[in-house]
Amino acid sequence: MGKLTFIIGGARSGKSDHAERLAERERRPVLYIAAAQPLDDEMRHRIAAHWQRRPIEWETLELPSDIGRHLLSQPPRAEVVVLDCLTLLVSNKVLQAAPDPDQPDEGTARAMVEQEVETLLKAVNEIPARWLVVSNEVGQGIVPAYPMGRLFRDLLGWANKQLAQKAHDVVWMVAGIPVPIGQHREGSERV
Repeated sequence: MGKLTFIIGGARSGKSDHAERLAERERRPVLYIAAAQPLDDEMRHRIAAHWQRRPIEWETLELPSDIGRHLLSQPPRAEVVVLDCLTLLVSNKVLQAAPDPDQPDEGTARAMVEQEVETLLKAVNEIPARWLVVSNEVGQGIVPAYPMGRLFRDLLGWANKQLAQKAHDVVWMVAGIPVPIGQHREGSERV
């Protein structure tokens, strides 16, 4: 069974940096899974910046979806797995299910996100690695003005809860400062 650390926080709060620092401290082989898609110049620039700051010896896997399924069928050799990030993974699934942003298919999007998260958690459970999963907290901001934005916010909130409930440790990032907010001890309730 893997050990999951779930790292959550607002945009630009230092989540990815923290996950990468934790992975480096392990001094073991790392698999970095990037869910970002280079759909525009800004994302291409961000992806390139992430590539440049990661250690050269880390294996990188660019997967916009079906991450758990991929890892279960081809288990990684790495002992540390960084997933950056759950936010983009959920977004990718919502966009697949909702070609019309004004009338998203909530049922299909929900089913696709639930399947993605369930399979990811199965991989975490079955692959004995240190897992560092990054996600954004989007439930504390303004309610999106459009249906697809509200659907995304709701599904990411659900996905975040699923990962946090299964995590050994949950870290809230605030202005670059990691704040532990939960720790699971076998045989006890979350504290």
